[in-house]
Amino acid sequence: MTASQEPAPTSHVPSRRTVVTAVGAAGIAAALSACGSSDDGTSQPAGNASSGGGEKKGQAIAKTSDIPEGGGKIFADAGVVVTQPKSGEFKAFTNVCTHQGCKVNKVADGSIDCPCHGSKFSIKDGSVTSPPATQALEERQLKVSGDSIELA
Repeated sequence: MTASQEPAPTSHVPSRRTVVTAVGAAGIAAALSACGSSDDGTSQPAGNASSGGGEKKGQAIAKTSDIPEGGGKIFADAGVVVTQPKSGEFKAFTNVCTHQGCKVNKVADGSIDCPCHGSKFSIKDGSVTSPPATQALEERQLKVSGDSIELA
């Protein structure tokens, strides 16, 4: 067989439809994994409030002086937000937004803010002050001893 008589090498080139379908499926999978919970709490992503992920019960997580009056601070390693709505009153809430499981990222102007869809929660009681979340942040129990704050 001469070179001109050999069959042309075959290579598998996916069709445009195959590529578009695969990209679309990957996008849907990514969206579902990022936003996999519902407001009714029936399906919640790993590491959220229900799983207690990251909590450091019995260990000091902050000093009272670390928490600004009328504000708060996020402790990602402990999975909580600690607030001081008024002088000497400390509250703790899960750091997981009840809308779709994102981690809150800011405490400012009397609210705990979620970056994913704009939900805001009160530093006083974790209640929703701005949707789309419909449920309050789950409260966590604190123990304040002197100037030390720990999860109970």
